[in-house]
Amino acid sequence: MPDSYLSFANSRFGAFLTSKLGLPRPYPLQRFRSHKPVLEGEVLIGAGPQHALLHPLVSAVSSMNVNTLAHDSVPQWVALANSAGMMSGRWSVGDAPGTRVAALVFDATGLSRVEEAESLFRFLHQSLRSVRLSGRVLLLSRPPEVCDSAEHATVQRALEGLMRSVAKEARRGIAVQLVQLAEGAESTLEGALRFLLSPRSAYVSGQVIRLGMPQAQAFPDLDWQRPLAGRTLLVTGASRGIGESIAEVLARDGAQLVCLDVPQAEPALTKVAARLGARAVSLDIAEPQAPSAIADLALEMGGWDGVIHNAGITRDRTIARMRPERWQQVVAVNLQAPIRINEALLNAQALKSGATVVCLSSISGIAGNAGQGNYAFSKAGLIGLVQGQAQAFAQRSMTINAVAPGFIETTMTAAIPFAIREAGRRMNSMSQGGQPVDVAEAVAWLASPAAAGVNGQVLRVCGQNLLGA
Repeated sequence: MPDSYLSFANSRFGAFLTSKLGLPRPYPLQRFRSHKPVLEGEVLIGAGPQHALLHPLVSAVSSMNVNTLAHDSVPQWVALANSAGMMSGRWSVGDAPGTRVAALVFDATGLSRVEEAESLFRFLHQSLRSVRLSGRVLLLSRPPEVCDSAEHATVQRALEGLMRSVAKEARRGIAVQLVQLAEGAESTLEGALRFLLSPRSAYVSGQVIRLGMPQAQAFPDLDWQRPLAGRTLLVTGASRGIGESIAEVLARDGAQLVCLDVPQAEPALTKVAARLGARAVSLDIAEPQAPSAIADLALEMGGWDGVIHNAGITRDRTIARMRPERWQQVVAVNLQAPIRINEALLNAQALKSGATVVCLSSISGIAGNAGQGNYAFSKAGLIGLVQGQAQAFAQRSMTINAVAPGFIETTMTAAIPFAIREAGRRMNSMSQGGQPVDVAEAVAWLASPAAAGVNGQVLRVCGQNLLGA
């Protein structure tokens, strides 16, 4: 359903009126288009004292063909960039702000004392207003628990609060993230930058992404235009809505797909599968025999490289008025089926080394939602499944993660009463609803070798929803 307010707020009169009345002004978000560069524009690089990631950062941006400028906090960047064959210069002279840029990247790994954080404050204070519409801000840090002193851990954890505050202040479609990179996991940085700096992450903001040691083998020859080439993935609930969009993006990125949905959706499922060159499977995942049938199919096909647990239903009622069968139906499809399918695939050794599992959770599973106790239970349970199975998956050189969408423009949200729908759209830092493709892009990244260092995590695709942590 079109967002009429977004269109109005970006007209000449609408922009004037929203400004005068102090109303939120959502900006149209730039989304990914094939064969476009990762980022159109320059990246301003900054760093605090005792930074640790400049060399991996040079390697990553060089591979991405991204143009950079050096903030005065890191004068050595120009020489590093030039030695890697990149053109780079200084962003500004003195305190005067320099040219407008597409993104800011700050290496905060070495901030080990509270007073050193002033270098980051100064960087953001000088440059944040120079970021273009739909720009990006990335802070690079260390996981607090691995820091070598209590004060180092304190400062690194404090970055999370700063990042989320900046994400709420930036507006203009600008997304802000904190990347916590473990020592020794530098090879995973480029894959994260390619997602977080690009339009693929248009509706992802205010998030902490932890990059650990990659769970799978290195992929030095990865085709960044088709990062899923050669991989076979199962997508459940693929006949329409977000599931269909996930299937489209995975196929675009080179995956061979198995599209699954309930028998009632077979006509729509067949059309989607035919269009994407995928295999269609009509099966109710809540049926007792479904997990073994899925595992048998995976073995018949030589094993799969991943599963996207997208299938889900709602049966909304307040707990006091909810009939037992409504609780049971939602829990069976949304939570018990993924648990049993994972179990069957692992027991049958039907997932290949390097496989990825992505579960579709929800902001309802994080913040709760009145009238959706059953749904919130199931979606929070998926987060528990991801966290509970992460170590077991890592031992098999696999990953399991979750994506938690916020308000996404679908036929389901179009049926929500007007006032509630408008509140859902505006209660995030982007002041708008997301699109199914935003969820699909996040899933595609987590399903690819580019995210091999991400395991046991929940990535919210919610425009930094103002509800929940």
